[in-house]
Amino acid sequence: MSICRNLIAGEWVEGVDVNADVNPSDLADVVGEYARADAKLAAQAIAAARTAFPAWSRGNIQARADMLEAIGNEIMARKEELGDLLSREEGKTLPEGIGEVARAGQIFKFFAGEVLRPEGEKLPSIRPDIDVEITREPVGVIAVITPWNFPIAIPAWKIAPALAYGNCVVFKPADLVPGCAWALADIIARAGVPEGVFNLVMGRGSVVGEAILDAPDIDAISFTGSVETGKTIATRAVARLARVQMEMGGKNPLVVLDDADLDTAINCAIQGAYYSTGQRCTASSRLIATDGIHDRFVAAMEEALKTLKVDDARKEGTQIGPVVDQSQLDQDLSYINIGVKEGARLVCGGERLNRDTEGFYLAPALLTETNNDMRVNREEIFGPVATIIRVKDYDEALVVANDTRFGLSSGICTTSLKHASHFKRNSEAGMTMVNLPTAGVDYHVPFGGRKGSNYGPREQGRYAREFYTIVKTSYTLPV
Repeated sequence: MSICRNLIAGEWVEGVDVNADVNPSDLADVVGEYARADAKLAAQAIAAARTAFPAWSRGNIQARADMLEAIGNEIMARKEELGDLLSREEGKTLPEGIGEVARAGQIFKFFAGEVLRPEGEKLPSIRPDIDVEITREPVGVIAVITPWNFPIAIPAWKIAPALAYGNCVVFKPADLVPGCAWALADIIARAGVPEGVFNLVMGRGSVVGEAILDAPDIDAISFTGSVETGKTIATRAVARLARVQMEMGGKNPLVVLDDADLDTAINCAIQGAYYSTGQRCTASSRLIATDGIHDRFVAAMEEALKTLKVDDARKEGTQIGPVVDQSQLDQDLSYINIGVKEGARLVCGGERLNRDTEGFYLAPALLTETNNDMRVNREEIFGPVATIIRVKDYDEALVVANDTRFGLSSGICTTSLKHASHFKRNSEAGMTMVNLPTAGVDYHVPFGGRKGSNYGPREQGRYAREFYTIVKTSYTLPV
């Protein structure tokens, strides 16, 4: 098995050691071996990006658009192959893996178009005979630090706008899922992006990430991951006045009102809470049901969970794949135990499962008789575990939904236009869904949250320019 190397200044470079990428559906299956970088290699990548920035930022925008279009086209053409790789290394079901790859391709194609739609303004000055122009310029060298749960889509929605707006990139993917990151880097390199414009440095956050955080030539950091890591990044980046964009955790509520269509509510809850093995920051981890529907909702959820097929992510018919690794599995089991000790009732799931191959399989768990003060309702679990909170009415449901330090996504199931409209206005979340799962968003509109879920400008769509560009105001007196 050949070792996949880091990409620095247009060259594939060996690392200091090797990371074996293991399939969570089959622990005997090694997906590939990937070279880990160290602080020295990270510094070389940053220097290469700094050197490449002047020419790239002022280069031909048609050439830049064509490169991004070519990247998107290759990703789309290879979506089945890359989707299989994604499901093999991360544990998403194959349909989900293919869908994520397609989204990554669409993102690159979207930003290929944005390259040719630069915005600016020409305004009259308050002083006679002076022209005023407002333009946007690239920030510089962007560090992109991504998590393991969306190993190609999240890198795409950071890298594509960074390149589109004329920045250079140093990309550090999660050490747990280097396969999709390397495949994406290979596609970008072969699309003709000039050397140093895009660099891949794989490795541990404690080594490569640390080298990136304090590097003076990193102008901005775009990060997705835990709240704790995000706080560290923000503190150190702001200390040297670097820009920061962060998407962090979620404890997303799905409110189910008495008047909800039960089938719709069950579909939203199952998809939102358990698909992608619950390993999504937008997952519906808190299901809030009002008195009139609570018992029927619990019974229907229990029946629906019993029918879900948990198996190898790439096996036909699998609905829930494995948890990503042993550490995450231990965390999920620990929280289930914490919930029961706090007084919750485990109505189904929560046990380790055996399948044809050894993997990190966990039966989707549902905890009832919980309240919003329990740890299982305050802390992000990040697995196929959901709780149900019983409330009296809509007003109490809204209070409970907003009673969290997070604010990424929220949802409500109702046939009442009054309650739907009120919830959209008053839910303290960056994204709100009505009769839809809290997880599942479009690539051409803003993505992001409030409170502890987000820090800095939004991601995706045209709003990405707020982070990846700087506004310049120019005054001219014609002579």
